[in-house]
Amino acid sequence: MHTGENRVWYAAFKAKDARFDGRFFVGVSSTGIYCRPVCPAKLPREENCTFYQSAAAAEHAGFRPCLMCRPELAPGSAPIDATSALVRRAARLLEENCGSGQNIAEYVRRLGCSDRHLRRAFTEEFKVSPVQYLQTCRLLLAKNLLTDTNLSIMDVAMAAGFGSLRRFNDLFKRQYRMPPTALRKKISAKKENSTNVTLMSGYRPPYRWRQILDFLNQRAIPGVELVSDDTYMRTVHYVTAENKYIYGWLQVGHKPCKNALTITVSPELLPALPHLLARVRDLFDLFCFPDAVYETLSAMNDIRPGLCVPGTRLPGCFDPFEMSVRAVLGQQITVKAAGTLAGRIAETYGTPVDTGITGLTRIFPSAHDILALEGEISDHLCPLGVTRIRANTILGLAQKIAAGEIDFTLCLQPEMEIKKLMTIPGIGAWTAQYIAMRAMGWPDAFPHTDLGIKKALAPLSGQEILQMAEVWRPWRSYATINLWNSLHE
Repeated sequence: MHTGENRVWYAAFKAKDARFDGRFFVGVSSTGIYCRPVCPAKLPREENCTFYQSAAAAEHAGFRPCLMCRPELAPGSAPIDATSALVRRAARLLEENCGSGQNIAEYVRRLGCSDRHLRRAFTEEFKVSPVQYLQTCRLLLAKNLLTDTNLSIMDVAMAAGFGSLRRFNDLFKRQYRMPPTALRKKISAKKENSTNVTLMSGYRPPYRWRQILDFLNQRAIPGVELVSDDTYMRTVHYVTAENKYIYGWLQVGHKPCKNALTITVSPELLPALPHLLARVRDLFDLFCFPDAVYETLSAMNDIRPGLCVPGTRLPGCFDPFEMSVRAVLGQQITVKAAGTLAGRIAETYGTPVDTGITGLTRIFPSAHDILALEGEISDHLCPLGVTRIRANTILGLAQKIAAGEIDFTLCLQPEMEIKKLMTIPGIGAWTAQYIAMRAMGWPDAFPHTDLGIKKALAPLSGQEILQMAEVWRPWRSYATINLWNSLHE
């Protein structure tokens, strides 16, 4: 980073400002470690500090992660500017699949660019190559598992995507200058004696946990999702690279004192751990910069005091097809009625799963499960209360997703994906915008025809609402959530 920027970053580091957590990392030459901006350790002298845009860049410079502030818990980022969109999507893809053992060439194919272009853009953005970034993702995941779980060293190595224990040990010792077993000896805190795996993932405060939990509770699919005792739980299925189906459950809780969520997964899901962590981060919007969002949307409070509240998050989704079907079912009926219909589909066509948790009994059917149904789709879904039109829309959605024609995960051009969605009979502007907002995580979606938005902004007309919302760009999805929340507060 430039000298002028260094002064700004050092001031944020000195203030322990959580708004900057994950936006930069600090290498301390006197100790050889790198820290998060919120590290509680004694402040080093400014001349001993070097600032990096990613943990990978700090590690590439020879620093090892701080055991006190734990850089592996820092929240990530999801900027929406087009110049860095490809690189940021690539980084998210590497983080999500770091345990799969895939090589960079496989990621390049999914991103639809050349290897050379990705390496050049990635190095310019993060100051390290994609291979080096992937290596850091794996090492930090392994460090997290070593610190917070009782998993064996072998299980840690496999879950983090190293392929062999020897390779893991060699790389860990070379990068962190200690063997994995030594790190465990340094950690004095007791770990829970459980076969389940519990990790933490950080966020930037403020975080309105109760509001996002209420949002998910109102839309929970019976048998698939459950909100209870201030936690979110759901069933999970995952298909491994070897085409093996694994089933289990996960639970998400809140640790406000640490600005983090706790993520617990059943032991069967260990091979899918990086993928599941990524899905939870998307669902609970852990990449958000709340101060940047509020800086733009605070103008909403000129309409009505308290209309925009700092720390409001954009609820994403865990399974794009599941959420999209839920959106189609919710057209022109109440939220509760749509949940009832989704629960019937899960009960009838979902896969039974034994979680040992009352209320979690089914895996929601996938796009391939819907396509495998014989005969007319209306013969299957209409007896459950789904209209014929919506049954055909769900079938069309399943066909597009199964064929890979709609991109929910990388989604470099959300406007293009919205147009594709609207080619499916039965999906109009509202449904497409809602799916973009939650399944694609697009922060600038705006379903302006939504009845809740119209009610919150009455007596403005639809055209007046659209014009007003222009000043809320690029955070209109967050504006939507604030408007919906205002109807209940």
